[in-house]
Amino acid sequence: MAASTYHVVLDETVNGRFVVEPALPVDGQVAEGTVLTVRTTPAEGYVLDAGYYSVPGRWGAMYHESMTAEFEVVVDQNKHIGASFVPAAAVAHVEVLHDVVYAQPGVKPLKYDVFTPKGARDLPIIVIIHGGGWTTNDENIMRGLARELTKGGQFVAVSIDYRWAGLADGDAEANSMVDLIEDCYGAIAHIMEHAADYGGDASRIGVTGDSAGGHLSASMATMIERVGDGGFGETEGVFEFMPSYLPAGKSVDVVRDEMLTAIRAAAPSYGVFGGPFLNLYLDDPRIDDAWKQAIMPLHAVPAATVRAVPHYVNRGTKDGLISDAMCTEYVDALVAQGQRVQYVQVGGAGHAFFDWKPDAETRATFAEYGVYYAAEMKAFFASVLSGED
Repeated sequence: MAASTYHVVLDETVNGRFVVEPALPVDGQVAEGTVLTVRTTPAEGYVLDAGYYSVPGRWGAMYHESMTAEFEVVVDQNKHIGASFVPAAAVAHVEVLHDVVYAQPGVKPLKYDVFTPKGARDLPIIVIIHGGGWTTNDENIMRGLARELTKGGQFVAVSIDYRWAGLADGDAEANSMVDLIEDCYGAIAHIMEHAADYGGDASRIGVTGDSAGGHLSASMATMIERVGDGGFGETEGVFEFMPSYLPAGKSVDVVRDEMLTAIRAAAPSYGVFGGPFLNLYLDDPRIDDAWKQAIMPLHAVPAATVRAVPHYVNRGTKDGLISDAMCTEYVDALVAQGQRVQYVQVGGAGHAFFDWKPDAETRATFAEYGVYYAAEMKAFFASVLSGED
């Protein structure tokens, strides 16, 4: 029998080039299992944004990216290969530490990228949590926002990854929303432990994220009181989150108390705060309405008199996934608890305008909406985290 082959397409690039070895056949049909080495070279005045391969996925082309000038791609399905480049001036202000692994509770190592303004010391930290329906994407998709938030040298930005819900990671047992929330708390615990190494201040943290990451970032801000080792739904009425990572020598109680004073503000973008969109649950008879409500930020907002957690919420007016009513319901819950909140509707924008990918359309959307509203978000975080509020 003839060996299986797959079609490999080399995408056109601008402001740089890449070569693939071994060279592809004219028809692009490559034998299964072939390892292709991709080498990228930016044009003068540009630097590598990412090398990548892409495959069809839930949200169109799904990108698997590398931030190194040379990387390998294994041919195991039809793929596109390419590279994107950005002006050197756009990233001259920041140093990036890629792929810091903070835990591995399942098949996938959990990691984050650190964006540190050059010369940073004791800056507030903004933790960014990506979207993708809780089952796709990783921390790379938020690098455009991280770059914008670090301009001006006011903040360190850290973009984190987490387990995907269900069996999307290939884990033997399905991951629930509880697992994802525990991963995000674990990432923050790791970031706080190493904050000084990144030029950051562990006692001043803001959280943001878009779509599914909007849900997770709002959860980080509102549910800290329930970080603990009592289990989630194992005892009636007890719903606690055990972070996927704890620093050596620190109990979960100590970590919770540190987070209660450190996490001071949230900016969830076009997020999911309650309702049926959160119905990604385990097939477990213990999962009742109380369990479901316990993963919803909508039902976790603390009274401002107990703990203030200012919010900046935004949504595109042409968002076909997240409605104005969904955001307004959360805003109203914040207001009812006396929390400071600003809700901004972004005229003409659709969903995911804070995403960054190699394709021209995503980057153009980010340029049109993401850049401006990243500056608005940065002003919000400065008002809370700078110490001048």
